[in-house]
Amino acid sequence: MAHQGEILQEAIKNSGISISKLVQELGITRPTIYRKFKETTLDYSFVKRVGEVIQHDFTDELDTPVQSQLQFTPPAVKHSSVTRSVSLQSVDQDPVKALMALQAKYIALLEAYNELLLKVYGPK
Repeated sequence: MAHQGEILQEAIKNSGISISKLVQELGITRPTIYRKFKETTLDYSFVKRVGEVIQHDFTDELDTPVQSQLQFTPPAVKHSSVTRSVSLQSVDQDPVKALMALQAKYIALLEAYNELLLKVYGPK
């Protein structure tokens, strides 16, 4: 059975949208999307963003129940007129769920950082 990265790659290929256009819409680089194709599990928010760009629903194809339930909201940051708040969710005592929660939060944080860099420095 194909892993999540392969499923994502196949859906993008079938959509007819070029990788160049996709990475431009997502604000990532080509190497990043190719690394995602090799990953066995993907962050729900990333898959959702790709699905929106290529007009594809991955709900039935990708099973990400833990990640789909965990939404990351960055901590409150006051910089000019931007304010963000913290949203904490309780995670069961299951260490796997706790690790998945941290992974999802970390990935979301990296993506938010990437978006900030794009806003400050612009695309390459």
